[in-house]
Amino acid sequence: MAGPHPSGSGFHPHLPGFKHKALATTLGASMWFFIFYRARKDGSKLLGGHPWEGHGHGHEEHGHAAHGEHH
Repeated sequence: MAGPHPSGSGFHPHLPGFKHKALATTLGASMWFFIFYRARKDGSKLLGGHPWEGHGHGHEEHGHAAHGEHH
């Protein structure tokens, strides 16, 4: 229980094998690559920007009137 234990007893976990370490590294790296990719694509929205800013479709009258469309 919570009392003193004889020396040599206790929790002794096995070390992970090479395959498990390689898989963990690969999955961890791919997770961070995906997070940075998404942050590059829509990180401004996460930080409070508007999704319609910065893609070149402002409210110019000449662009919508010339083509007869409205978004």
